[in-house]
Amino acid sequence: MDKLRLSEDEWRRRLTAEEYRVLRQHGTEAPWSGCFLGTSEPGTYVCAACGNPLFPSGEKFESGTGWPSFTRPVSGEALTEVEDRSYGMVRTEVRCGRCDSHLGHVFPDGPPPTGLRYCINSVAVRHLAEGEPVRLVEA
Repeated sequence: MDKLRLSEDEWRRRLTAEEYRVLRQHGTEAPWSGCFLGTSEPGTYVCAACGNPLFPSGEKFESGTGWPSFTRPVSGEALTEVEDRSYGMVRTEVRCGRCDSHLGHVFPDGPPPTGLRYCINSVAVRHLAEGEPVRLVEA
């Protein structure tokens, strides 16, 4: 997969203030505030910054945590994982495999068969309806 590398000034121009805060500054939206809680439409969730396909809608589940949760990504290349030691915790941060934007975190307390819970900020993703073409953002 070709990486998308833009300057932070370019990201600021392309993203809303909230998208920039979460995606580029590793922020978190408030729990229960995201637009994708309780949604179940068929399709694919893509990175809000670059359009990279991240999660099939069939892997989304209601975790009760206040953020959209998924059991697995579309592929092994869709995401990268980075150790996160912020706020006195040790967690695994999840980033877009194409543009390195912060998406959320993954935890080992999800349902079978993976046992994983990808806890993702709604502002970090967009939903493409089933059959809608993927449009990758270019530099």
